[in-house]
Amino acid sequence: MAIPVIDFSKLNGDERAKTLAEIADACEEWGFFQLVNNGIAEELLERVKKVSSEFYKVEREENFKNSKVVNLLNESGDEKLENVDREDVITLTDDNVNEWSYQTSGFQETMKEFRDELKILAEKIMEKAFNGGGENNAFFGTKLCHYPPCPNPEKVTGLRAHTDAGGVILLFQDDEVGGLQVLKDGEWIDVQPLKNTIVINTGDQIEVLSNGRYKSAWHRVLSTIDGNRLSIASFYNPSLKATIAPAPQLVKETNEEMDQTYPKFVFGDYMSVYVQQKFLPKEPRFQAVRAV
Repeated sequence: MAIPVIDFSKLNGDERAKTLAEIADACEEWGFFQLVNNGIAEELLERVKKVSSEFYKVEREENFKNSKVVNLLNESGDEKLENVDREDVITLTDDNVNEWSYQTSGFQETMKEFRDELKILAEKIMEKAFNGGGENNAFFGTKLCHYPPCPNPEKVTGLRAHTDAGGVILLFQDDEVGGLQVLKDGEWIDVQPLKNTIVINTGDQIEVLSNGRYKSAWHRVLSTIDGNRLSIASFYNPSLKATIAPAPQLVKETNEEMDQTYPKFVFGDYMSVYVQQKFLPKEPRFQAVRAV
């Protein structure tokens, strides 16, 4: 069993309706799918991999070797580490662009170009659902992660199981080193590395907007003994001030009694709950947010 692979180029041709149906089915059945022919130049994707690898080696590797999680693992004996993630991560946003690396040649320029292309792709997928203008514009953030080789992968996860808080997540993952898994029907399924594809997964807000038709999927990253896994996850989220509620038409379609399963809330309120409960069951998060 493997997650769906969808040819995004067919969205502009005679197979548009079929491709849209494939995307809808993937969101409904998996919450995960991979996009090939996604419109992002392979030359750019290769450049992203190159500068990201150089960035880690030059600016992050030594600090990671002396990080808290590495020290904990060294001191843990036979004990498995809980409530920690073995990853190196930085966050890139439009607001902190001037803080991006200047030591690694081409890093800032390449990552800006890459994020611009991802924004275009995200808006094509979402059809600008989160762009309301002004302060209600969609938020777009990127997490650049590395999962270095782990001598004891059975003792610590790279990233614990969770669902994502926001809207649509666009992941450019390592095409050689695996580790990403998605939970499907009670079974953890590998998200197979495919060269220069973009992995799409739906977040909690898509689950709310669809009144549960499209579930946000649980996923995790396993530690591996070989290879330094690259993972660049970009989050296309609502504004923190945006009001989130099931779309009325989908409420009709998903529940004949017109009973709205999910509450109405402000996304910023949800994020306040999420940061405290990210690795806990998601249903209580929906009920904990303040109704508006």
